[in-house]
Amino acid sequence: MQRRDFIKKVGAASVALGTGLAMTNVQARADFKWKMVTTWPKNFPGLGTAANNLARLIGEMSGGRMQVKVYGAKELVPAFGVFDAVSRGTAEMGHGSAYYWKGKMEVGQFFSTVPFGLTAQEMNAWMYHGGGLQLWTELYDNFGLIPAPAGNTGVQMGGWFNKEINSVADLEGLKMRIPGLGGEVLKRAGGTPVNLPGGELFTSLKSGAIDATEWVGPYNDLAFGLYRAAKYYYYPGFHEPGTILEAMINKEAFNALPKDLQSIVMNACKVVNQDLLAEYTARNPAALHELLTKHKVQLRAYPDDVLKKLRKISNEVVAELADKDDFSRKVYQSYKQFYDNALLWSDISERAYLDARARV
Repeated sequence: MQRRDFIKKVGAASVALGTGLAMTNVQARADFKWKMVTTWPKNFPGLGTAANNLARLIGEMSGGRMQVKVYGAKELVPAFGVFDAVSRGTAEMGHGSAYYWKGKMEVGQFFSTVPFGLTAQEMNAWMYHGGGLQLWTELYDNFGLIPAPAGNTGVQMGGWFNKEINSVADLEGLKMRIPGLGGEVLKRAGGTPVNLPGGELFTSLKSGAIDATEWVGPYNDLAFGLYRAAKYYYYPGFHEPGTILEAMINKEAFNALPKDLQSIVMNACKVVNQDLLAEYTARNPAALHELLTKHKVQLRAYPDDVLKKLRKISNEVVAELADKDDFSRKVYQSYKQFYDNALLWSDISERAYLDARARV
């Protein structure tokens, strides 16, 4: 009798175990197939490959339970159609930068970059530990989206010009591709900002449709061959001191994921955010060397009086944006408080060290 009872118990346990294993296997085979649309040309170095890496990481970290297919600009939607596509659910994810959607929400530009504003390190600090990401999440919730930092270019270059900029007067009438708040600063300095996707820059500059363009920095600018369309390469990129690239996620699709996959998606964004900045820091020096030595690009610094004028205008533009509504004021106050504290620290840390390294 005892032997029969033991056999029954073992059998019941085996059935339960088998059922549990079967359920685990079903869960392991659960298949979430997402689409990611981007504002970048397909497989473009840095920007485009960051989106590819994000999709790859999500697949690997989920053990194949989740697959993300990446679509470059124009493959599924136009470059500037990414925000709407993800908001509507046409795609579950997007990769771009918040200043591209300023027509929908001007305050969103704070979550991309601000002229003469926070650097990449400072932006990440504000995002993760200064309340920036919470405010960004609150803003995007109005569009059914969840935002996440997913890359940073670091300080960008000032841009490519076919004439020298020796004074503020040289900006008058200048037709330049420059997005976001930087574009508004140029406009008030007398120029004409144009917003073009990356894939159209070379032909527009070469044909004379625009007089100048900024893109990112040596790594990406070399890949686009912009040195074949313009003569002078200016620095620093006052308009983009630390531009965040964003992953935007359809909120309904995100909420449909189990908790572990939600965590994987958000942490994959963090990995890509850190890795892309490291990639630009590694690739830009070699690319700049090639531009200067092989292609004989003429490197130029913006004159101090030009930068002072642009800085003054920038302060006015940002202050006006901050005064648009209550939420804009809340974002500005958070950003400005963090900026003031960061400035005090950076003066005696990064700036002091770099100055000392240059002198000694």
